[in-house]
Amino acid sequence: MNYDVKDPSLAEAGGLRVEYAGRHMPVLRKIKERFEKEKPLAGTHLGACLHVTTETANLMAVLKAGGAEVALCASNPLSTQDDVAAWLAVELGIPVFAVRGEDNDTYYQHIEAVIDHDPQITMDDGCDLVCTLHDQHPQKLGNILGGSEETTTGVIRLRAMENNDALRYPVIAVNDANTKHFFDNRYGTGQSSIDGILRATNILLAGRKFVVCGYGWCGRGVAMRAKGMGAVVAVCEVDPLHALEAAMDGHLVMTVAEAAAWGDLFITVTGCAHVLRAEHFKAMKDGAILCNSGHFDVEIDLPALRKMAVSERRVRPSVDEFTMPDGRRLYLLGEGRLVNLAAAEGHPPSVMDMSFANQALCAAYLVKEGKQLDKRVHSVPRSIDEEVARLKLESMGITIDSLTPEQQKYLSDYQVGT
Repeated sequence: MNYDVKDPSLAEAGGLRVEYAGRHMPVLRKIKERFEKEKPLAGTHLGACLHVTTETANLMAVLKAGGAEVALCASNPLSTQDDVAAWLAVELGIPVFAVRGEDNDTYYQHIEAVIDHDPQITMDDGCDLVCTLHDQHPQKLGNILGGSEETTTGVIRLRAMENNDALRYPVIAVNDANTKHFFDNRYGTGQSSIDGILRATNILLAGRKFVVCGYGWCGRGVAMRAKGMGAVVAVCEVDPLHALEAAMDGHLVMTVAEAAAWGDLFITVTGCAHVLRAEHFKAMKDGAILCNSGHFDVEIDLPALRKMAVSERRVRPSVDEFTMPDGRRLYLLGEGRLVNLAAAEGHPPSVMDMSFANQALCAAYLVKEGKQLDKRVHSVPRSIDEEVARLKLESMGITIDSLTPEQQKYLSDYQVGT
């Protein structure tokens, strides 16, 4: 069949890990049972550009159970788990194009391979699939019902496309669902980024000066986890509201220029480019550690770092040492790519359970409603967000109250006062 993976013989090992992850994804299991009966995606060509992980594999199984004809490529060169890619190709029969460590040309060749399957729905993580379709294959856009986007970075790009009248089909911002960014971004990114840092470096966080660049939901999660492990956390922000919140949460708040000489470890979670750059590298102390947990490897100015360094070498898996002209050494983790996936396994399956439940339900929604939607960025329908929350609570054995008729009347009657 049509696929490109590192080693098909890894399929059995990948299957065991996919099965293990699936045991921690009860919401997705419920949706799979529904999809198997209802086939809401029957005959639909779905092109996905996502991190190829055990959690994503469970999503692919749900989409296939719903009747979709799925093709998948990696959304980041260092996030692919090769055994999972093999299982998807060999056992699930999905055209998958993903090899960990693939170069930039191969990365885009794999996106083109997914586009060759003529998707009617796109499922993106970073907007590269959407952008490639718009830039290189405008003739295919008329057949697309809609798409969904998983990440903050991707939603930023999509809104820029919308603002420039460049977006040619509706896309649902799954990232902005309450059951996604409140949990996946905060708890998933928070825990998995720290996990990646510790796996790569084996350092003790307690007492270390930890700089978080960006205090969106991902930055909040990273700062919370670092503080919980004893680090002294400083936050750098451009948004005054986010900066104020960081201060109220008990973190130091300072500019990147101030933090550069102060910090021991720096992590970028902004979705923006060149947050850490040459003037900051010059001020950093010997032994400073740099990493990124934003989607693209642009948040740390890597060309400037390489130009400044007199030597570069890999000293541990996922740790590259850059020696500056004055002898200082700076350490870059995961090649500046997503540290939680480049140096660890990404988010725990129990939190991706909600994110991918949104993806699956939004795909079914687009099959029914895509032709009626405006060509812009859309919010996840509230009914889907609430259904995911309800199923998650149910899986946790938690029940909640409902409003009594008297309470419903009170909340809808403006004449009731003191």
